[in-house]
Amino acid sequence: MSTPTTTYAPRAVEPSALAELRVTDDAGRACVPYTATAADAGDPLRCCLRPSAPGERIALVSYAPLRRWAAETGAEPGAYDEQGPVFIHAEPCDGPAPSETYPFTRPGALRTLRRYDPAGRIVGGRLLRLPETPAEALDEAITEAFADPSVALVHVRAVEYGCFHFEIRRKAPDQART
Repeated sequence: MSTPTTTYAPRAVEPSALAELRVTDDAGRACVPYTATAADAGDPLRCCLRPSAPGERIALVSYAPLRRWAAETGAEPGAYDEQGPVFIHAEPCDGPAPSETYPFTRPGALRTLRRYDPAGRIVGGRLLRLPETPAEALDEAITEAFADPSVALVHVRAVEYGCFHFEIRRKAPDQART
């Protein structure tokens, strides 16, 4: 992980959404927890923005981040409402530890940063191969995204599996990192 220099902070999946996902995911399937093995170690947990460890109870669920954001804001994302696989702890956890780092920043990994307007429509995106200094590249891409005043939030996803990693919401200039 690398230290970001922006005022934008990665957001984990909200606890209220996690509580629902631990029963039924956004595709309507029941949650099926399992115990992570050494082979599962490192799966990116979206509840606490860290890799999984052997012995932890985790689950792979379908998550629709834009749909859930739209429910909070009254947006209508229409066809841009995507769902995809995410790993979460099978039971409630403490969430992300305070951090000044971006999660899941393995150099060489491909990420897409999708930009959405307040109505929930996609207004652009960027493909990014994480370099040896991933924080700098992510800072640049996020700064570029929010330079467009129509961008309300950015979703960072893995290209390889289509997994949602985290979101960053536009902040008012006087708001601190969350």
